[in-house]
Amino acid sequence: MNTNMTITNNLKTIISAIPEHVTLVAVSKTKPISDLMEAYNAGQRVFGENKIQEMADKFEAMPKDIQWHMIGHVQTNKVKYMAPFVSLIHSVDSLKLLKEIDKQAKKYERTINCLIQIKIAEEDSKFGLSANDAKTLILSPEVRQLSNINIVGLMGMATFTEDEAQLKTEFSKLKNAFDSFKDIDTNNSDLKIISMGMSGDYTIAISCGSNMIRVGSNIFGERNY
Repeated sequence: MNTNMTITNNLKTIISAIPEHVTLVAVSKTKPISDLMEAYNAGQRVFGENKIQEMADKFEAMPKDIQWHMIGHVQTNKVKYMAPFVSLIHSVDSLKLLKEIDKQAKKYERTINCLIQIKIAEEDSKFGLSANDAKTLILSPEVRQLSNINIVGLMGMATFTEDEAQLKTEFSKLKNAFDSFKDIDTNNSDLKIISMGMSGDYTIAISCGSNMIRVGSNIFGERNY
């Protein structure tokens, strides 16, 4: 990436290169509010964070027409801090977490949208359910009775690799899972989103069927750990 390019130019370059049906989540974790505001002033309205407290602080400080996405692994005891405002939780992988999201959403008379995370990578460090376990979860009586969550799609993280064949295999695994879920019809599920693809592989992900990408370093530069 050309580090002389501004955040605004980076955004414009990505937006001009992706299809209209693909939602761009600007992954802003560790980045200062000034950087986020540059992206906001360039028209970006969807931001992704992986730490709830950081996201809550940015929510308080920034314009209220922003959609905040939680893209990191979620601890159940932290759900309450984002329940008043979060737009979409990408990384749901258990009944326990769904129940907690439902419980906290109910307190604010909200319905919180969720994605079920499918494990598509070979790396052990990645979270997620198998496609079969995810389908069982969505169709379970315990989940079907939750009235303040809405399962709107699937999310997956591919292996960190430059092997395009492997990436295509892993992304296709998520797309195939999504297609096999199309017959699911419950009162709290309506699967439309396939969230896959990040800065290094989003073009491959889109070619494999992604309609939501999570891009950070290609917009904001390398992140601060």
